[in-house]
Amino acid sequence: MARPITLFTGQWADLPLTQLVPLAKRMGYDGLELACWGDHFNVQEALASPRYVADKRGLLREYGMECYAIGNHLTGQAVCDRIDERHRAILPAHVWGDGDPEGVRRRAAQEMKDTARAAARFGAKTVTGFTGSSIWHAVYAFPPTPQSYIDKGFEDFGVRWTPILDVFDERCVNFALEVHPTEIAFDIASAERAIDAVNGHARFGFNFDPSHLAYQAVDYVGFVRRFGARIFNAHMKDVWWNKGDGTVGVFGGHTAFGDARRHWDFRSVGRGMIDFEAIIVALNDMGYAGPLSVEWEDSRMDRVHGATESAAFCRRLDFPPAAGAFDAAFENKSPQGGMAG
Repeated sequence: MARPITLFTGQWADLPLTQLVPLAKRMGYDGLELACWGDHFNVQEALASPRYVADKRGLLREYGMECYAIGNHLTGQAVCDRIDERHRAILPAHVWGDGDPEGVRRRAAQEMKDTARAAARFGAKTVTGFTGSSIWHAVYAFPPTPQSYIDKGFEDFGVRWTPILDVFDERCVNFALEVHPTEIAFDIASAERAIDAVNGHARFGFNFDPSHLAYQAVDYVGFVRRFGARIFNAHMKDVWWNKGDGTVGVFGGHTAFGDARRHWDFRSVGRGMIDFEAIIVALNDMGYAGPLSVEWEDSRMDRVHGATESAAFCRRLDFPPAAGAFDAAFENKSPQGGMAG
């Protein structure tokens, strides 16, 4: 059967889950990838209260919906980041604490361990998220940046995330990094380096999102084929590039999304330039059987309209892999059998 079509709830956190679940059902989704902000999924409440978990599951079941993944991008970002005032706005108060950078990082790491425990209790086998990066600010190598400096950043990632991944392993839950600018892995080369930094940890993999790769000119279909066994979740998100008026480049020119000058911007699924047909073929070739999770972002479009058409687009696009070779019927047939190629 074809894969379930789900909606990542991160961009819908202004709506209480009691409103979003029936809305998502009406928009055509089979389930949700629940974000750990708004009231969608609270890690500490899930650990403290069996009733909380039962109520969340009951709400989903009431509308025939499933949850295949929990998303904790915001807290994950703080594990390795150089902490500044922006993080306070995205972190739970108990993670931010007094704002001391190292304290924030350590509390964020603990929260990610707890996220693995909460996901297991909820019955989700995957946590999607970010890792943050101590070296993202050095992505453009000036002042001159030796590889030894970059090595230290990957070492820091390995030291901070390996204990977290060990808890994921204890709970039989996978962590799926959304490869993305500002993370330790933002393209194929850095993703390979991140795997090495955690010694190929079996619970470390990727939330494949082509939109963050395409405008960088990274081979996003090649990413699927390179890391197929480590793709634990797949975001359906579209983007266009080589647009704008030539005044803003790939780095964004400190402009806001939706600014007509931009070289690239996110689009509703099917409205951008991503070759989703090639992605589905690659996911099938690599044996990916998980959900297709729409992360809807388009500054120019009403979100209910866009998320509805995105669900329909993904459902039309997806197809199950073949059970066997298309020409298997020709096997062991003699020339006299009359079957021609």
